Amino acid sequence: MDEVMADTLAEHLRRYNEKFDEQIIPDDLWGKGLWDVVAHDRQADLRALLDAEDFFEDLPVIPDSQQVLRELSERYEIFIATAAMTVPNSFGPKYRWLQRHFPFLPPTHYVFCGHKSILRADYLIDDMPRNLERFTGIGILYSAPHNLAAKGFIRVNNWQEIATYFADHQEPLRGIHL
Repeated sequence: MDEVMADTLAEHLRRYNEKFDEQIIPDDLWGKGLWDVVAHDRQADLRALLDAEDFFEDLPVIPDSQQVLRELSERYEIFIATAAMTVPNSFGPKYRWLQRHFPFLPPTHYVFCGHKSILRADYLIDDMPRNLERFTGIGILYSAPHNLAAKGFIRVNNWQEIATYFADHQEPLRGIHL
């Protein structure tokens, strides 16, 4: 969900830059996470921003994700997987966010987990290479600043590329995890 459907990085950067009067931009994170560029003495503050009750409530939607997922949901069984256990305050906000922005996906297809290694599906679209390394199906890496140096994965840069990929690999009624 995060960094594939919901732009958590934009919100995290916005809040961090506002709090510390800095100007970190996504280009500053090439091959690194925000955690890697923030000073050690600000790590707790960075974490506190994520733990805020309202952080996950109004995240920007990744462009074209709604349209492409709606189209894919007509041919595939779609599950939304999120490692919500890393930020327990996110359960309610993430659920409401999905209901608001992706009402065509049933709540029975939301997977709130701690480790995505439990997922069993044909495809996993994720921004974290470690999740794809453990996945037994076809892993697709959704480009984000922190993973730009990662190699050895099918990579997509946006939702239009996902639409093209699945148009070229039509296998109806198969499962996709995001």
